[in-house]
Amino acid sequence: MGLGDIVKQQQKSLTEPEKKLEEIVQLVGFVVGEEEFAVPILSIQEIIKPIEWTRVPFVPDYVLGVFNLRGNVLPLIDLRKKFKSSSNDEIDENTRFIVMKIKGEDVAFVIDRLTSAIRIEKSNILPPPDTYSNEEDIIEGVGRLPDGRIITILKVDNLIKREEIVPNKD
Repeated sequence: MGLGDIVKQQQKSLTEPEKKLEEIVQLVGFVVGEEEFAVPILSIQEIIKPIEWTRVPFVPDYVLGVFNLRGNVLPLIDLRKKFKSSSNDEIDENTRFIVMKIKGEDVAFVIDRLTSAIRIEKSNILPPPDTYSNEEDIIEGVGRLPDGRIITILKVDNLIKREEIVPNKD
């Protein structure tokens, strides 16, 4: 590469608009069943290997119970059951608990496995298709990744409602 090539490259970089930070969304990808999902990286408090939990009565079947994480008692939601996934309910070496802050409270979700950290341009995120029934409004959009994969981006604040995790004694 000669000096002329360097000057051309520099001029090209000056004339092309740089990708602004606001145009890039940073996500963490994970698999539930056969589907790949993602959530914004900043919504994740931590990702841990499964630990022992305690069942809680009078809650939906996808609420596995609660567990103690450094003195905090967190509800544990099995996304495989909530999403009616075809995967089995077994916990294996790839299973993880993703702890996220939802409306000010920490909640843990069971996933089958992590995939990767994802950087995607906002222009590659489309709204959910019209044919998708989104009654619970949990899908932010559908992302097209450079490798051709399609990933469903979830709205973290809508993944669970407080009344779903508080025992109902009626």
